[in-house]
Amino acid sequence: MTAKTGAHTQPSGPSFLAASHKALQGTESLTLALKAAECLDGRGVFLHWWDPAARRLRLVAASGVASESAEAWADLSDEQEVAPVRAMRCGDYAWVAGDSLGLGSAGTAAVPLLGADGPIGVLSVMTAGSGEPDEVQRSYLRSVAGWAAARLEDVPDTPPACRSVAGSERTVRMGKLTSALAEAVTSREVVQAVASHVLPPFGADGLIVWVFESGRQHVVDSRGYTQEFLGLLDGLAVTDYPVAADVFGTCTPRFIESAAEYCRRYPTLGHVPAAARKNAWAFLPMIASGHAIGMCLVSFTRQRSFTDEECTLLTALSGLVGQSLERARLYDVEHARAQGLQRSLLPRTLPRLPAACAAARYLPAGRGEQVGGDWYDVIPLSADRVAMVIGDVMGHGIPEAATMGQLRTAVRTLADLDIPPDELLSRLNDLVSDLGEDCYATCLYAVFDPITRICSFSLAGHVPPVVVHPDGTVHRPDLAADPPLGAAEPPFETHRILLPEESLLVLCTDGLVESASQFVDHGLARLHQVLTEHAAPTFTAPDEDDTVRRLDDLCDTVVSALLPDHGSTNDDAALLIAHTQATDADDVASWILPEDPRAAGQARAHVRDQLAAWGLDELAITTELLASELVGNVIRHAKGPIRLRLLRSRSLTCEVYDGSPSTPRIRHAAHTDEGGRGLQLVAALSRRWGARYLHDGKCIWTEQDIPRCAA
Repeated sequence: MTAKTGAHTQPSGPSFLAASHKALQGTESLTLALKAAECLDGRGVFLHWWDPAARRLRLVAASGVASESAEAWADLSDEQEVAPVRAMRCGDYAWVAGDSLGLGSAGTAAVPLLGADGPIGVLSVMTAGSGEPDEVQRSYLRSVAGWAAARLEDVPDTPPACRSVAGSERTVRMGKLTSALAEAVTSREVVQAVASHVLPPFGADGLIVWVFESGRQHVVDSRGYTQEFLGLLDGLAVTDYPVAADVFGTCTPRFIESAAEYCRRYPTLGHVPAAARKNAWAFLPMIASGHAIGMCLVSFTRQRSFTDEECTLLTALSGLVGQSLERARLYDVEHARAQGLQRSLLPRTLPRLPAACAAARYLPAGRGEQVGGDWYDVIPLSADRVAMVIGDVMGHGIPEAATMGQLRTAVRTLADLDIPPDELLSRLNDLVSDLGEDCYATCLYAVFDPITRICSFSLAGHVPPVVVHPDGTVHRPDLAADPPLGAAEPPFETHRILLPEESLLVLCTDGLVESASQFVDHGLARLHQVLTEHAAPTFTAPDEDDTVRRLDDLCDTVVSALLPDHGSTNDDAALLIAHTQATDADDVASWILPEDPRAAGQARAHVRDQLAAWGLDELAITTELLASELVGNVIRHAKGPIRLRLLRSRSLTCEVYDGSPSTPRIRHAAHTDEGGRGLQLVAALSRRWGARYLHDGKCIWTEQDIPRCAA
């Protein structure tokens, strides 16, 4: 887009103000200048060409600024005190604070474009940050300026033949490496960038990156070396490795051109060349924040010499690597802490329950924000029922992980109240709404009853569950989910599925089945296919331990198939697979009792007879007292119909149902009171007790441990 002097429009891209000088070759170099502006959060980027005859800087190209603003810098004399002129005069980076052109910038950073005989131009960026660019940003700007300088053509008084070919090669390499390092997030990605952009141009085949900590060197990553060799040097004291001591102590590189020279310089390390199978080395200090943080070793199988240009280039590259590695290591530490926080909020182990055992996977996003808000849980309920929950707080970061922890705690608290799924999500929706207008979460909460084999669940903006039958059939109910928590208006809908005697219930978050390159329907279809092909062995496990192992294997298979390149994903994913089993009919006994005082006596008789049939006579007296007390409370304080149920499992459960929604509570009876101690007796005789509420009344239940000999 050609700029017109005096125009008052904001340009949408680069604008050429002196195209006749042909200072940049094509859009590639302009893109580099734009990268510099982007890197420094620039309000505008300028490229000036130096006219030595007139001793003036002529504006060649500008981006991100209106024409009238650019016109003010169209022609700068070498006496003006602005950043481009200062950089031209000193031949190095210059910074001038202040908003020189009224663009809302904090200041201007400028670097010269260096040719064979000195500066031939200047690249300037007006930054929007709060202060001067840091060392990493300045290094990036220098690299982009070098790349642009290498492409200047047909500039008067600067014939192409006078330009340094080696210098051009150096700046190109530095520019490519800088771009790769700017994208690197972790320490290993920094090493990968070095391996890709430094080793091939020099013909090197070995790379080790060390960091120095507490006087010892630790390997971050490597290429071209065996683990056995790395083990000899990893964790070694710097003083015990003379070459590292030299580099670390002087902050200067060491270039060794042959094994003989290596052994001559460091006779105590004479065994290293043969063990490493290398014959030339460049030991480069990595400098960050004014001190050496580590060492980068570039090595060669064959001996070779190093030119001055190669030494300069390798030293410059190691400086860039040091800056990037320091930033990446900070990221690694913070990332590990954040993920540790999130994992501490997830269950360490999943319970193995009579009705369900489960395995799960949580996969944090491969790149980008440190943590997310995905969570899952398996919660035991009364009468061998089991609750399963999976959810996803929208967004990424520590606040989302903290919100996830709050929701998981709230779900566990509400689950202990034994309320149905739709009511639980309604209360959870209130909690999310109170957290703020921009807080949302999806959730699936399911309750499986092994006696009725009914799985009841409610959805809040979440992916429905998938059911796998023993014959390999996969059923995916086609359901419309209610809106996410924080955006929904209760009531939530309750869905019910009758499960077979044995099944797999598969719950996941959208990060597993949906991505930028895959719609959720395609992901669910792929999940369906993987489960069809690989779920069958789970049903043939001989015992519980083997079932859990096979569930773990199935989780790994699903994750590998649906997220083969998880390191590049930008969303967390959670997967929960539960193996459900129905309760044997012989382990359940139920009776209808009359609504009169005879009910307590009948309850005692039923309990006595049934426990004798089960071989649990040792629990008969205690269970009779519990059943009699609970039935007596119904007669005195509630209403019928009255039903008694016993469940034999890993514990003995005694339940009494009535038609009243009133809440039982333990009273503090005085010494002279004739009543009020019934529930105190219930609490003393049972391992735990509680109440759950039904649409037509409630159930009071107690649990007792079954003696090992009887079990």
